[in-house]
Amino acid sequence: MTPLTRRRLANFRANRRGYVSLWLFAVLFVGSLMAEFIANDRPIVFSQHGELHFPVWFTYSEAELGGVLEAEAWYRDPFVMELIEADGWAVWPPVRFAHDTIDWGLENVPSPPDGTHLLGTDSGGTDVFAKVLYGFRLSVLFGLSLTIVSSAIGVLVGALQGYFGGLTDLLGQRLVEIWEGLPILFVLIILASLVEPNVFILLAILALFSWMALVGVVRAEFLRARNFEFVRAARALGVSNLVIMRKHVLPNATVAALTYLPFILTGAITILTFLDFLGFGLPYDAPSFGRLLSSAKANLQAPWLGITVFIALAVLLTLLIFIGEAVRDALDPRRAIGPGADVSGGQVQMQAGQ
Repeated sequence: MTPLTRRRLANFRANRRGYVSLWLFAVLFVGSLMAEFIANDRPIVFSQHGELHFPVWFTYSEAELGGVLEAEAWYRDPFVMELIEADGWAVWPPVRFAHDTIDWGLENVPSPPDGTHLLGTDSGGTDVFAKVLYGFRLSVLFGLSLTIVSSAIGVLVGALQGYFGGLTDLLGQRLVEIWEGLPILFVLIILASLVEPNVFILLAILALFSWMALVGVVRAEFLRARNFEFVRAARALGVSNLVIMRKHVLPNATVAALTYLPFILTGAITILTFLDFLGFGLPYDAPSFGRLLSSAKANLQAPWLGITVFIALAVLLTLLIFIGEAVRDALDPRRAIGPGADVSGGQVQMQAGQ
């Protein structure tokens, strides 16, 4: 690890708000990745006739458990549980409801929080806690995927514009300006309404517009770095443009681009929630914050719906913003350059002996 990297990590840890937010976000995200072990309508593991079964990972038919139906076993059925417990045992998750499990025993829906449903149920009789847990995972994974795809496109476009300059930069800037001038929200709604929504199609549609956030900063870094002496020397030695861009110029642009990633992730989660709220996002049965907001809007007599999803969204977005601010401050050149540091050739180099 270089001295500059150590200094940046120290600067990040010094920002207590961002550092604590990163740990809180990591704990919540890891917990959401284990959602099937926390909230599920299937046992985590059960033993029958001395054999272990793992319904979380594998599907078993009722006939395999000793019943008569060849369909998948429904573990909330008392008959199925009698088959298992007659000669075995089962370990259940703390919450015995998945995000799409309907509690048919409820008299009224949505139902308020109680001992069975910690955060109540929505108008469909499904557990709100399970929906928030699965929705947190879906939102973060979707946001991370969109951030990676859009960042790759934005870095590529900005690198080509900034490195080659001239006509390439001129035409590229005009195209970016035209693309930015489109009414993005209306285009997204139209495209999302023309095709049957799913995760991959929605990801592709949003990636068409979200890449523009990084073009400007990457282009500026490449325009600045292309005239450094070590870049000119590499050209004079016959090094290919691709190698120069990848090894000598891109590292400088990467530092600037990294400061934007947490905010791009925040924007991706927000736009997904907004589209789902309007009904132009993911399928209706997807565990989504937007769907919960829509359900809360339609059931104002059930305040626990709106309060729960508002708190979940507020916590998630606030943590990401605090992390983004800490990353931005840690990568700030004025903070990264300490006493005894020397800036030459556009890169920070520590003096000998530091």
